[in-house]
Amino acid sequence: MEQESLRRFRQKMSIQNKRVFPLLYPGREFPAMELRLERIYEKFCSIFSKASGIRMFSVPGRTELGGNHTDHQHGCVLAAGIHLDSVAAAAKNETNWIRIFSDGYGEYNICLAEKSPRQEETRTPAALIRGVAAYAMEQGYSVGGFDAFISSEVRAGSGLSSSASFEVLVGRIISSLFHQGKLPPEILAKAGQYAENCYFGKACGQMDQMACAQGSVVFMDFENPNRPLIEKIHFDLEQCGYALCLINCGVGHEGLTEEYGAIPHEMKQVANCFGKEFLREVSPDDFFSSIKSVRRKTGDRALLRAIHFFEENSRVQRQVHALKRGSFMEFLQLVRESGNSSFQYLQNIYPSGETFHQEMAVALALCEKLLEGQGAARIHGGGFGGTVQAWIPFERLGFFVSAMEKILGTGCCQILAIRQAGAVQIV
Repeated sequence: MEQESLRRFRQKMSIQNKRVFPLLYPGREFPAMELRLERIYEKFCSIFSKASGIRMFSVPGRTELGGNHTDHQHGCVLAAGIHLDSVAAAAKNETNWIRIFSDGYGEYNICLAEKSPRQEETRTPAALIRGVAAYAMEQGYSVGGFDAFISSEVRAGSGLSSSASFEVLVGRIISSLFHQGKLPPEILAKAGQYAENCYFGKACGQMDQMACAQGSVVFMDFENPNRPLIEKIHFDLEQCGYALCLINCGVGHEGLTEEYGAIPHEMKQVANCFGKEFLREVSPDDFFSSIKSVRRKTGDRALLRAIHFFEENSRVQRQVHALKRGSFMEFLQLVRESGNSSFQYLQNIYPSGETFHQEMAVALALCEKLLEGQGAARIHGGGFGGTVQAWIPFERLGFFVSAMEKILGTGCCQILAIRQAGAVQIV
């Protein structure tokens, strides 16, 4: 039975190798990807003693291209799905339980009758699973029990939104197994955000989840967060002659919850000065004409973070226009401006008061030195730890990586490819 199931799976994979893999794994060896998926399939069969009704799913990680800390203020973001993904083999189990075995993280058993957040699950994958399922049910979607084995290349702390990729993957499984795959990307993203905010215990906007659900290069405007404006942007990175590189700076995000939380808190303090909840609701003209009074009420760091928001929000829209016009040099200049704004105004490069460990600042300084005015570099994602993003001319790539690894360690540079597909069922 298992051998026959595996034979049929291989037949399907040989078809997908030509049809779907170019959208999922740009620049990668398709036979290696086929072997990886086969191993995930076999692992599922081994763990759950099941060889029928199995489906395979893939959700990419994401990279932020513009809009650093704008989404939680209902601002604009530019992001992209990448070639690294989270993959699941899953099947219905005809019970009221979700059973997920996550490679490297263990097993999680979630009873669908228990929808409320659990304190003991805070900051665990179990919270994300329960939260995604609960959101779907609260929105009127039926959710049944299923088994899944998940393996991810989007590692925790990589700066590529491992949690969002995982959340959207759980949502995509629910969509396919119980709703013929008809849950739109917007619902998958909202379910992930809800799980992370209300169950996992981490404040975030929708950017990470939406980018994972949509794939490609995508412009997102969250002025109306319940119905965000989403636009996919055509962009061929290779034709531009640049590599997109993520640099691991050697410091994680652990213990930084207060630092992250202070950013939306302080931005909202500024919005409150105008009787609003979010900065997107405040007119930039009103803000800049009221700087003197805002400083008095909120202090200077909150003011500077608000300045970052208004400038960054406008900058994202200019980045989109530059890509649409094919003006890549203009786009790179805007990337540089974004990086400078995060460093100077948003101040999410290192924790407040830290003087000895400033790894992100060191990485940015090295990028500036090694690029010598070519390319661009900026903080990537939440900041304070994690990764820096660099755009490197092909002719300088080998030199750049070699020099960076001598200082930050072998393997610190990850070259990214942009993936066109978002959350999908493979077979």
